Amino acid sequence: MDLQTLKGGLIVSCQAFPGEALYGSDIMAKFALAAKEGGAVAIRANSPEDISAIRMAVGLPVIGLWKRKYSDSDLIITPTLSDVRAVIAAGADIVAMDGTKRARPEGKTLERIVSAVRLESDRLSMADVSTLEEGLYAASIGFDMVSTTLSGYTEYSSHRELPDFDLIRELADRLSVPVFAEGRIHTPEQARRCMECGAFGVIVGAALTRPHIMTQNFIKEMSMANSKRKQDVMKRDVEGEKQL
Repeated sequence: MDLQTLKGGLIVSCQAFPGEALYGSDIMAKFALAAKEGGAVAIRANSPEDISAIRMAVGLPVIGLWKRKYSDSDLIITPTLSDVRAVIAAGADIVAMDGTKRARPEGKTLERIVSAVRLESDRLSMADVSTLEEGLYAASIGFDMVSTTLSGYTEYSSHRELPDFDLIRELADRLSVPVFAEGRIHTPEQARRCMECGAFGVIVGAALTRPHIMTQNFIKEMSMANSKRKQDVMKRDVEGEKQL
């Protein structure tokens, strides 16, 4: 595919997990269709089932991944070569995988896996990284693009509530491959700032397709106001008693 079709665009991550109300490939396909209607240039999807359903229903480029847990590794995002092959077989145009240097299941190196993508298919590869060092390494071993997806989600990367604007800027300044901003992007203003930091494109998930998370965020903020209101009432009561 031509990466230029993604330049400056919004990619919507449509993911739900077992136990969540919106879990199911048919529902994710509808979310993806709604994202397309809103102007999304691509969809990021998890699992071969969702990738295939979205591919058939929407017709936009799909960044595919497969979140899986293995007993011998902390990696979750498309950890193994067999997972990569399954994502490709499902129809993903771009394969996203953990681009950190952490130990991988099955003993295969990241370099071996990304090399296999090039040798076995015409699909592109995206490295989800958490630091500048990881992004530089991913580009050096042949990844077609990097994303800041894992910033704040590894024990050694900076943990913050806002998007990692510094990492976006540093990667964009140092790399010749496209840099996608992803992670904790909750508002259009934050997405715009990501672009101003040099992002090739912006990937947004929870803020658009995970309503239970956004509901929790609203409730959290409202609870803070309710707590302050109660404190103000208690303070007035105490002051009133002192005046009696």
